[in-house]
Amino acid sequence: MTPNSIKTASQGQQMPLDWTNVFFFGTIHALALLAPWFFSWSALGVMLFLHWLLGSIGICLGYHRLLTHRSFQVPKLLEYAIATLGALALQGGPIFWVAGHRLHHMHTEDNEKDPYSARRGFWWSHMLWLFYPRAEFFEYESYKKFAPDLTRDPFYRWLNRNFLLLQVPLGIGLFLVGGWSFVIYGMFLRLVLLWHSTWLINSASHITGYRTFASDDNARNLWWAAILTYGEGWHNNHHAYPNVAKAGLQWWEIDMTWWAIQALRSLGLAKKVIMPPQSLES
Repeated sequence: MTPNSIKTASQGQQMPLDWTNVFFFGTIHALALLAPWFFSWSALGVMLFLHWLLGSIGICLGYHRLLTHRSFQVPKLLEYAIATLGALALQGGPIFWVAGHRLHHMHTEDNEKDPYSARRGFWWSHMLWLFYPRAEFFEYESYKKFAPDLTRDPFYRWLNRNFLLLQVPLGIGLFLVGGWSFVIYGMFLRLVLLWHSTWLINSASHITGYRTFASDDNARNLWWAAILTYGEGWHNNHHAYPNVAKAGLQWWEIDMTWWAIQALRSLGLAKKVIMPPQSLES
């Protein structure tokens, strides 16, 4: 085995290093390092707002709780709008993301079948799985069968193909409003911070934290990861009850994404919200 490849856990198939992904993620990280030279309070505010909008609403509420687990329902046009926010987070198209996460739940921590198995180590589950992509997790014809509900929808097929292009109008809009400082903070720094906060759920939340439920995996509740990911860090709760819309079950388990779902429900926009058993909440 060379640095340019890595073997599967069964020590069979060689997975080559994908230099395109290395260059792409490396370039975004390098551009994010320019942030100190382009600082402004307004740019920081834009970054924080987009981190929340695309992270909590787009990924946590949209890609995760709405599309992957179908924890609640919203009108189809609103669902499309929320999914588009998820695509703008640049974590893959909706079919790719949903299929991978459903596989994670079906085969949690299995070294071969979980795309980002934590048993392969912190850095594998955090980001190396993206640098050594396996065809069954990254090729559309292979992963689409794990998200048939989305694959049947022409809009989601289009969004899955074109999510990367959505960064162009976003970047142009940020530049026109606030110049390069808005681009550096609203695009590159936001991308890096949101990537790593999301990836911490795959890595850190399967290593450290407390366990309320004796699930058959090592998912854990990690308070600081929950803060960084708007409630996703209550990961043991989520793995015990994956289809429940609310991740924080105790009064101290702050779940900002759940607040957004509650707001949608109060407006009559979120229906069929799956709640935890009453005996679990306090």
